[in-house]
Amino acid sequence: MASSPSSPMATAQPCFSYDGFLSFRGEDTHHLYTALKQAGLRTFRDDDAMERGKLLEPELNKAIHESALSPIVFSNDYASSERRLNEVMMIIKEHETLSVKHEVVPVFYKVEPSDVRNQRGSFEDTFDAYDDKINAETDLEKKKKLLEKVGAWKDSLRKSCNFNRNGTWGWVYMYASSYKNH
Repeated sequence: MASSPSSPMATAQPCFSYDGFLSFRGEDTHHLYTALKQAGLRTFRDDDAMERGKLLEPELNKAIHESALSPIVFSNDYASSERRLNEVMMIIKEHETLSVKHEVVPVFYKVEPSDVRNQRGSFEDTFDAYDDKINAETDLEKKKKLLEKVGAWKDSLRKSCNFNRNGTWGWVYMYASSYKNH
């Protein structure tokens, strides 16, 4: 890997297979992945090795575990993907349980950090739909599991917004109306 000593990636543990596990949704953030790869960073995303959306949870957990950090790119439609919400839960769990520090880097792409943290705006709309799904469920056991899962997603979103605001990475915040997709 071509990394200068002053690069944050230069301090990554040699045991990591990837510099980063990139969690994002949508083509509007695809250019970030491309830029990371062009910069020579070993970046994993779930459609690298397999057909998009087909990677199993144990394989995702392994990829997260083998990554030095996890940029989570929150965009307007991020929460509409249960898969991405499950990734956030796995990333938070990895950070909380890993003996070697696993960095979590929240990136806010055209969304406010407080909207992600408090599930407002497009996040509120999506979670309202999840609440409707819970309310429509007639099987009490399934309803209980859905309630627990949605609660865990909300908790993971809150936690992810609190990571490293003043640390090495800080928040990456891309909201300028003049920002153009590449």
